[in-house]
Amino acid sequence: MPPQAASTSSGRVYLDANATTRPFPEVVEVVAQHLRQSYANPGSRHAEGRQARRVLETARERMADLLDADPGEVIFTSGGTEASNLALFGMTQGTPGTILLTAGEHPATMESCRFLVQRGWQLSMLDVDSSGLLRADQLATLPWERIKLATVILAHNETGVVQDTQPLAAQCKLASVPLHIDAVQAVGKIPVRFHELGSASLSLGAHKFHGPRGVGALLLRDDIRLAPRIFGGHQESDRRPGTEPVALIAGMVRALELCCEEMTQRTQKLVQLRDSLERGLCETCEPVVINGSREHRLPNTLNISFPGVDGEAMLVALDLEGIACSLGSTCASGSAEPAPALVAMGAPEDVYKSAVRFTVSTDNTLDEMTDAVQSIARVVSRLRSLRGTC
Repeated sequence: MPPQAASTSSGRVYLDANATTRPFPEVVEVVAQHLRQSYANPGSRHAEGRQARRVLETARERMADLLDADPGEVIFTSGGTEASNLALFGMTQGTPGTILLTAGEHPATMESCRFLVQRGWQLSMLDVDSSGLLRADQLATLPWERIKLATVILAHNETGVVQDTQPLAAQCKLASVPLHIDAVQAVGKIPVRFHELGSASLSLGAHKFHGPRGVGALLLRDDIRLAPRIFGGHQESDRRPGTEPVALIAGMVRALELCCEEMTQRTQKLVQLRDSLERGLCETCEPVVINGSREHRLPNTLNISFPGVDGEAMLVALDLEGIACSLGSTCASGSAEPAPALVAMGAPEDVYKSAVRFTVSTDNTLDEMTDAVQSIARVVSRLRSLRGTC
């Protein structure tokens, strides 16, 4: 069975796994072990440094094997945000052109692209259908002669929608346009094979799949060269300077191993948990709207709207009820803007303003789903009643 983290005694139900996950106990042990034993700088030319270097390169080789990459294509970073920034800025040097992306990209991508607009770059938005899937029929008519970079999120952090990136990758290959894939929410939850995706680069972050925070990676195809973004030493083959955090990297790779080794069982449990929650909310909270494709989505993600309820008010009320959830990307929290992904899907105002994201992990139980349904139903009923009396 999948590894289980120790349960809390707070009585709260954590349904915000797309924001972050609790590290597996085995991961905590690996990190602690290497903090004690592999503490030396892996760039040092003494026995302790060589020991740390062996741990680092073994982790690199293992990650490459798990994600269908070559070891030399693995660049360790501080997380998914840095990895995406490294790719996007590193591949947009020289004469500005057009960047191809979707309206629902993660802030790590969208804000980077908006900054590039200030440097003369232009943005061209790919259309999605009402389920959040890319419309392949638009690709042949795009102005490929002006496009110099494409970027797409593989599994959407808010809706859980998983894209078929092959048509886009094929068109990018024909036009010699590098494609960056944000796989931060996908890695560890669904099979991800870098070479099969046909992208130039791919970003991931460990804390999304029960690894430690503060570490991630960029997979960079071996024929792609990045202009440097930060400067210092010669670590990561001159592509990302800074002393590598060996213990965190070892923990990240251990988490990925556990997720990949148990993916079938983990997926079955996640789907069971998510569907139990979805079914219960559909039965007790009508009217509801499930946002995004129900067929092509992450096994753990439920984005659901409760028309007649304000999402912000519901988030606060659910927290008081002991339910931890989200309105969407944690990186965009504090923003009063509607979720761009839902707007791009053509969702009406009463749908996108009442949308809540519930994301489960294998730490959760079916009993928690039952308790959560009861709590959520109470909150929805109360908020709708209050609105009706205003």
